[in-house]
Amino acid sequence: MPGFDYKFLEKPKRRFQCPLCSKAMREPVQVSTCGHRFCDTCLQEFLSEGVFKCPEDQLPLDYAKIYPDPELEQQILALPIRCIHSEEGCRWTGQMKQLQGHFSTCAFNVIPCPNRCSVKLTRRDLPDHLQHDCPKRKVKCEFCGSEFTGEAYENHQGVCPQESVYCENKCGARMMRRLLSQHGMAECPKRTQPCKYCGKEFVFDTIQNHQYHCPRFPVQCPNQCGTPNIAREDLANHVKDNCGSALVLCPFKDAGCKHRCPKLAIGRHLEDTTKSHLTMMCNLVGRQRQEAKLRSNHEFFSPPFYTHRYGYKLQVSAFLNGNGSGEGSHLSVYIRVLPGEYDSLLEWPFSYKVTFSIMDQSDPSLSKPQHITETFNPDPNWKNFQKPCSSRNSLDESTLGFGYPKFISHDEIKKRNYIRDNCIFIKASIEIPQKIMA
Repeated sequence: MPGFDYKFLEKPKRRFQCPLCSKAMREPVQVSTCGHRFCDTCLQEFLSEGVFKCPEDQLPLDYAKIYPDPELEQQILALPIRCIHSEEGCRWTGQMKQLQGHFSTCAFNVIPCPNRCSVKLTRRDLPDHLQHDCPKRKVKCEFCGSEFTGEAYENHQGVCPQESVYCENKCGARMMRRLLSQHGMAECPKRTQPCKYCGKEFVFDTIQNHQYHCPRFPVQCPNQCGTPNIAREDLANHVKDNCGSALVLCPFKDAGCKHRCPKLAIGRHLEDTTKSHLTMMCNLVGRQRQEAKLRSNHEFFSPPFYTHRYGYKLQVSAFLNGNGSGEGSHLSVYIRVLPGEYDSLLEWPFSYKVTFSIMDQSDPSLSKPQHITETFNPDPNWKNFQKPCSSRNSLDESTLGFGYPKFISHDEIKKRNYIRDNCIFIKASIEIPQKIMA
């Protein structure tokens, strides 16, 4: 190792410097034949190259004539120097031989952690490292009192069962962590809990208010029929369809029976009043026949409709007991043109094919329906197919429309299910070219 490279308070005298490394000599040796002195290491390296001459005067050298110089070494070790950490802030100065002793107390000297954690740091940083950072330091938990290494303590922080923490639901309660789970499940007013009736999640302190509106909350039947656990949303249907205590009108109310009783008692009522109900029905049929004769010439109107978007406004009418040549024997059907919003955009007279159908309501799985169909092309000279004036409307019975006074006879209409559940269906189709509809 070459000479000393320390920061000397004064530059070492020439006699203390090695001629080979120009530094203060380390372990100086003297060549007795010529008196020159060198660092032991420096001279050994020089001679190892095979040159056995004094580096200073080139006189031959003999290994036997080279001796250590302890007196000079003591003089060199007594030279005053600064600490090697002076640039980092250490203000120590002293003899070179005192440097190693100084290192044992120097605040800037780098030393290994005494806990053998593999970290090396300056002595002045050691206390903070041992207290806060060393993974092998001994730390006592302030909450539970258990001792840990620093590394284990970091894992323990945030999970210590004795640490005082706030409720995660932000209800304001504070308790030891070990009690938090029980609090969250059974005590916290901000915990979420499913409604036991509808299953939806609610904050606990609002669930009681929810039960006043919960659709599945069980309620009592207002008729006190004894049915248990009726869901609130099912109550209306229960009262209407299932409640045996609900008051209902007699099925023959339209015939004139005004009896009203609980649903469970309606069967007994029907058994006890069969004859009177039969009399009421006979009287009702008689009245209806009389009314039908009085209204035999009544015209029924469909709601007005448009043939297509921005199209013609039309209306279908029917005489159930016939009209004109079909009166009393046939069903009569007509169509008329009404004033519409888009008449100024349309071509006149109205000239598109019209098809009437009366629908066979027979079950298709039992027999193929046989609809009655009639089609006509409007006569462009007939006034009903000209552009209507604004004064014509659906109630203008002076304009009958165009159609069939003998569309289907009353005898024919009875042969199949053209009438079902007291209803007939009449369909009117208008054949509009696709280019006009587009």
